[in-house]
Amino acid sequence: MDPYIFGLFTIAYIAIFVWGMAKHKKTASAILFLVIAALIYDNTILALGHVIGEGELLENLSYGRFWLHAIFTPTLILFSLFIMKEANLHFAYKEWVSFTFGALWVVAMIVEYFAELSGLELAPEESYGVLSYSTTEAASGPPLMILIVLVALLIAAIMLARKRKWWWMLVGTIVMTIGSAVPIDIGSDAITNAFELVLIATLMWTAIHYSNDRPYRRF
Repeated sequence: MDPYIFGLFTIAYIAIFVWGMAKHKKTASAILFLVIAALIYDNTILALGHVIGEGELLENLSYGRFWLHAIFTPTLILFSLFIMKEANLHFAYKEWVSFTFGALWVVAMIVEYFAELSGLELAPEESYGVLSYSTTEAASGPPLMILIVLVALLIAAIMLARKRKWWWMLVGTIVMTIGSAVPIDIGSDAITNAFELVLIATLMWTAIHYSNDRPYRRF
């Protein structure tokens, strides 16, 4: 069943990508498209694992999943900073805020490299009908990089909710945070990806909303 779910996720991400291309104006928050492209790739490989079959091709494609995740997911930290600036929040224009978010981005990438990519070894695994190549090291809770990203997203989401009364980014971030923190056993590995989809949809909605030319008073 899970391969079909991941296939639906792929279609959903493509739809969000197309929606964003049609509605989003050329602003810094367009960095979100890179994250969505990586998620399209990730869910496609999971959906087609059995079609591709166990072997070197699927293994190499799976390495791409881990590398794209490590490179592009931390850019959500930069997205958090950019979206606050596009909402014209005075807080985001403080030098120490830009420095902090930039530093968090660098730290998240370094942490992910040493935690996941350095010495990465993959082995075939089948779970709920999905054939994939996964890391041979057992996971112990949410990755530190994800926690750093969620902190940045929460800061931006709370600021938008307080200052602009825009709640959707906060809703999506809370859903993702709960999904990362609370183990849910429903007979599927796709549940975390479902939380990711909710988050990305709300982030794209937020990016489209603030990429227009509507002036906001900075405060």
